[in-house]
Amino acid sequence: MFLNLHALLDFAGLAIGSVYATIPLFWLTVHSLAARWRSSGRRAHFALLPLWFFYALVAFTIGWRFRHVHLYVSWMAWVPAVLFLLMGVAMYQAAGQGFGRARAIGLPEIEPDSYSQQLITTGIRAKVRHPYYLGHFCELFGWMLGTGSLALAGMLAFTLITGAIMIREEDHELEQRFGEAFREYRARVPAFLPKGR
Repeated sequence: MFLNLHALLDFAGLAIGSVYATIPLFWLTVHSLAARWRSSGRRAHFALLPLWFFYALVAFTIGWRFRHVHLYVSWMAWVPAVLFLLMGVAMYQAAGQGFGRARAIGLPEIEPDSYSQQLITTGIRAKVRHPYYLGHFCELFGWMLGTGSLALAGMLAFTLITGAIMIREEDHELEQRFGEAFREYRARVPAFLPKGR
């Protein structure tokens, strides 16, 4: 029973981690080629979503080779892991308030003429500029912490590297759209780790 549950959690962590680990790479693809995607309009999603699936499949395939390698195996690790998973869910809920589905999937960036261009700086975004990415990190870190998987540790490192690059690209794109308002916001609110107040 123990081995079966552990193997199931390893598989779930690898599958879920493959999705979370490739989110920054996906958005880096969006932001670095924003002008190209804008020229395609909503059709861009028909190219971007399969691309993200491909990224996740590659991450899963690489991770699968290391699925039996663990930094540690301990059921006690699931105590802090579950706390990180719950923090991730709470971050998603806070990030979604007042933001809207269209903004979350990047439609104002791809179809700027069809959506109002509004810089959201209230709610959780008054404490952190990129709460969705913080939620992704909490989820991926929680799965890595719980499973002790070397593959997930590698995915976490990859996510931190691509995430740092992607946040810089996204901030550049937001500065182009919102100018001084975004520069003032960026100077006041941290990108990834929330303010205490």
